[in-house]
Amino acid sequence: MKNEASDFIDTLYEQESLSTEDYKINQIVRKSPKPKYQIFDEEEFTRGREVLGNLIVQGMRTSGGTDIDWLIEHNGGFVILEFKGFHGDKINIAKGQMIAYEKLHEKLNQSTKCYLYIIGYDDTDFSNPDSKIWIFEMNQWKIGAIPKNTSDIYENVQSKQNKFIVYREYMEEISVETLRKVIDSHWKEFE
Repeated sequence: MKNEASDFIDTLYEQESLSTEDYKINQIVRKSPKPKYQIFDEEEFTRGREVLGNLIVQGMRTSGGTDIDWLIEHNGGFVILEFKGFHGDKINIAKGQMIAYEKLHEKLNQSTKCYLYIIGYDDTDFSNPDSKIWIFEMNQWKIGAIPKNTSDIYENVQSKQNKFIVYREYMEEISVETLRKVIDSHWKEFE
């Protein structure tokens, strides 16, 4: 009896393994329509960013500096997107950058409407609408729904750094397609 049960389990497991492999092979990867905006000269784009890195130098009082990854304005309303790559299951956000984003979000919401999203990604294919990303909005940060860690809570070394560490588990997992719908919903809201 034991051999029959064992044989049955082995047979079942082999069938499940095959069907899972067949599923992966036959899985269709959707592609998005052509992007509206493309970087035509990547070398020039990179060079332009490197030049700006030399603007603030040693000996100046000014420090920091940040860019905005994507800024959308429509009828006075704003959607700001900041993209951060995951390192393991965490993203790093420079303190100065986050403080600047907090102030910008606050000021824009005094006179208009502004949504500011921090988006974490792995090796995401943004041309595939089903690709997964992780997201939170600035209001979640402000109310404390996203912990403001300045040291890695999962490592034994407790050294504070000049950055915030945000863990994937506190961000919402969505698809690229869902992010597009969120952005379009704000566009409609600003009409």
